[in-house]
Amino acid sequence: MTIDFDAARQIMVDSQVRTNDVPDLTIQHAMRRVARERFVPEGKGYLAYADAEVDYAPGRWLLRPRDVAKTLHALKPRAGETALAIAAPYAGAVLAQMGLSVTRLDDGDLKTPPAGGYDIIICEGAVAAPPQAWIDALAPGGRLAVPVRDGPVGKLRLYLKSEGDTGWREAFDCTPPVMAGFEPETRFAF
Repeated sequence: MTIDFDAARQIMVDSQVRTNDVPDLTIQHAMRRVARERFVPEGKGYLAYADAEVDYAPGRWLLRPRDVAKTLHALKPRAGETALAIAAPYAGAVLAQMGLSVTRLDDGDLKTPPAGGYDIIICEGAVAAPPQAWIDALAPGGRLAVPVRDGPVGKLRLYLKSEGDTGWREAFDCTPPVMAGFEPETRFAF
């Protein structure tokens, strides 16, 4: 069976993006242009546009298309900004399509990003807590979006760095699997 991936991308945007409060036409256009099937293992292309996380490497998953779109909408990316995509190959490609300069961190020590001053940092995998090094890599006014999860339900957290401090807010529920090496610490209690 042959899959029409162009049609699948259009259906994904119409049914998973637009219907989930992502009216930004720049995001919709970029998601229609980036071939999501390129980021899944061979033989799993049929899963690329499903409303589900898709594993693309051991301990790594692409966020659901809805969650990628809502994350990008929360970040408010602008052409010309710099971005760091941590274990986020698809989201990084969408940001590049939107005109951002994207550095990808897919391998090695994900907890220590390349020196930056990034306007945007995005991660497609859940973490129990983002490493301080990610927040430190933000430029003043920079935004970090990452699913935070230490139980059955996670939340997309949006961090904003100012000149002297960093604050965060929860943007929406999302429950991707926790990336290997970013699990919650086990605690003992009576």
